[in-house]
Amino acid sequence: MHTDTERCVRAVRSKDARFDGVFFTAVRTTRIYCRPSCPVVPPKPENMEFHPSAASCQRAGFRACKRCRPDTSPGSPQWNVRADAVARAMRLIQDGVVDREGVPGLARRLGWSTRQIERQLLAELGAGPLALARAQRAQTARVLIETTPLPLGEIAFAAGFSSVRAFNETVREVFALTPGELRARAAGPAGHRAPASGAITLRLPFRAPLEPSNLFGHLVATAVPGVEEWRDGAYRRTLNLPYGHGTVALAPRADHIACRLSLTDPRDLTRAISRCRRLLDLDADPVAVDERLRADPLLAPLVDAAPGRRVPGSVDPAEFAVRAVLGQQVSTAAARTHAARLVAAHGTPVDDPEGGLTHLFPEPAALAALDPETLALPRSRRATLLTLVRALADGSLPLGPADDREEARARLLALPGFGPWTTEIIAMRALGDPDAFLPGDLGVRRAAEGLGLPATPAALTARAAHWRPWRAYAVQYLWATDSHPINHLPS
Repeated sequence: MHTDTERCVRAVRSKDARFDGVFFTAVRTTRIYCRPSCPVVPPKPENMEFHPSAASCQRAGFRACKRCRPDTSPGSPQWNVRADAVARAMRLIQDGVVDREGVPGLARRLGWSTRQIERQLLAELGAGPLALARAQRAQTARVLIETTPLPLGEIAFAAGFSSVRAFNETVREVFALTPGELRARAAGPAGHRAPASGAITLRLPFRAPLEPSNLFGHLVATAVPGVEEWRDGAYRRTLNLPYGHGTVALAPRADHIACRLSLTDPRDLTRAISRCRRLLDLDADPVAVDERLRADPLLAPLVDAAPGRRVPGSVDPAEFAVRAVLGQQVSTAAARTHAARLVAAHGTPVDDPEGGLTHLFPEPAALAALDPETLALPRSRRATLLTLVRALADGSLPLGPADDREEARARLLALPGFGPWTTEIIAMRALGDPDAFLPGDLGVRRAAEGLGLPATPAALTARAAHWRPWRAYAVQYLWATDSHPINHLPS
């Protein structure tokens, strides 16, 4: 996209927010870079240059615009759609792997050499993994500076910087302000400061439109008691993170998602934000999705009635895989009951002064040794669950942002008790595959029949070829024709 100068100039002149995060506009005369929808008067085309990432702009010596704050743009949707190694590398960098394990750790996870990673990312994004991670650290630092009362020295290390000096230099270079000046600007003329409660409040941006009904309705209707709840207009849940645990409250707003995080260790902020964005599918491009689905005359009325549906994701792929097995061939209520029993018996207790969150969902290692006789499940499903958690615990079934989706499908199908439905629902919600499809799902088949689409799995799959690569979104529109609670935003 950023190499198509004419198209980029048109997007900037029309202030098209669909391209925020897809490319960035750098202005040679001011040495500032902006998002395409920046509200200022567009510069002359001869003074513009276009970059594929904020890190590329920073590497070229440009600083972030103080008006449109391009560093807070939604992520590029191509990292969700694409399944190649560059996309997998970007998902890992967004998950904070470079900060925790360095570039060698990133290379290990991808099966590449560090030189290959550097070359590929430079060619496609104009910045290597260290520069991309540095840009992300700068944004994390800004969030902590503006929303918490933490001392600046603590923020430096919490954001992933190796020293206070590197923190100060990066913030000055990226934002043209010192950390202290950033905090003073955020405090405002009245000197307002963030409360000392330990909570971090921020706004999660997305590309409009966003239809929240099925997104939050699905999360709440399937919520596991103790791990998730709907309270005061927000979906809340516990998070198991690398340096500790946390809780998050997410509430839909007209132009953003209100996010309130409580973390035991602020170093987990980057990963917590990344998980929340994946959970709510906030980096999707709804215009591109709906345009493709609207081309089918039988789907078009559904899209026009509620454009911008998202695919509910997961904060932990392993957790969702376990819950998918518990939900095989039972109702939503029964699946919640099974999961709640598992959580009460094997989850780690947490304290939640604000509500009813009591546990973290148990990790695979904690479930691998459980006694199958304690599970109120059919014998075959017990065997399926135990096989799954043992494969997750020993690493023979990796389900993460960098893992190949087709390879994960093949490994899942090789496990006893795993058929196409379970495999595809995990691909859809745990692996974030936008083209996952459930032609055998009862709700999908009923909706298809009601709309005049083919109702048999084979015929529906053939018809759905025209919906690719967005078949997971088509499933959301089909499900939404039913009156099930998953389709309604709780009151």
